[in-house]
Amino acid sequence: MTITTPARPAPTARLTPDFDADRLAHELAAVTSHPWQHQRTHYAAGHIGPDTPTDWRVLPLRSPDGDPTRTDPGGPGPDPYAATHWLGQMPYLRNILDQIPAPLNAVRLLALGPGAASQPHCDPKYALERGMVRLHIPIVTHPDAVLVLDGTEHRWQPGEFWYGDFSHEHLVRNTGPVRRVHAVIDALFTRELAALFPAQWQESLPGADVLFNRLPAPAVRPGPALPRTVNLPSGFTDFSRDTPLDGPTVPIRLTERAGHRVLTAAERSFALEHVVDGEYRYAGWSEQRTLQLGNDQVVFHARHGRAVTSQQISLPAADGIPAGA
Repeated sequence: MTITTPARPAPTARLTPDFDADRLAHELAAVTSHPWQHQRTHYAAGHIGPDTPTDWRVLPLRSPDGDPTRTDPGGPGPDPYAATHWLGQMPYLRNILDQIPAPLNAVRLLALGPGAASQPHCDPKYALERGMVRLHIPIVTHPDAVLVLDGTEHRWQPGEFWYGDFSHEHLVRNTGPVRRVHAVIDALFTRELAALFPAQWQESLPGADVLFNRLPAPAVRPGPALPRTVNLPSGFTDFSRDTPLDGPTVPIRLTERAGHRVLTAAERSFALEHVVDGEYRYAGWSEQRTLQLGNDQVVFHARHGRAVTSQQISLPAADGIPAGA
């Protein structure tokens, strides 16, 4: 028996279009009087880790709830992503972001100081089979500022638009005399975004294990009355699991807060964002897992690449007032 391994698109690709490097540099000057913070890790329990020991500074442009102190990329949590006040000072970059045909999560300016380097590492959530990608727009760089991805050195230039598969091992190092600054954009992978990739890269997609997200559409009908309590597969809030519908169920609560549907399980809350037809994904995550809410049932969908599994659970009668009432 022959086992066929799915094709994998190239780990880097230059997207179209290019952008005006001089305008980007001009806007960068408008926000560099602010002393950017070191990158830190924010944990689910609210704990904030120490500054990174590397000279690796961050200006958040989109973050959970638009928090200008969040230097990390974030993830599923109680708040949807929103622009920080810093993005308002960069109208050209804001217009670029508005034109990207995909839902965006974190957007940050990352600055690597002279003499700084990261350790080799992988960021597994930015994998095509999970439906999430990381894009770069260099703003300031130098020939001695290098990204090493899968053992290959890359020197992306100001104004170019790049994709890298950062689920592969990579590192950055800057032995040049100037601070390297990139706009780093975390996005959900969509078919519309794929159209910006080079033709040869797109030609590898039909044989690849890729999760395509859909562009969101506004909900046209009111959803089920909330709050509701329902049993949820326990793995559905464990984002490291590729089979989240397996295992026992746990009680969860569906409510609404500040115009967003919220799922609460084991004292953790997750904002839900509408995709299409009453189907919601976790804010800060892809359609790797979604909930389709009806008046008398909820259907859980789990996706890994092109594979989809689903589980349907009946909803009990609403135990509160209708949503939005």
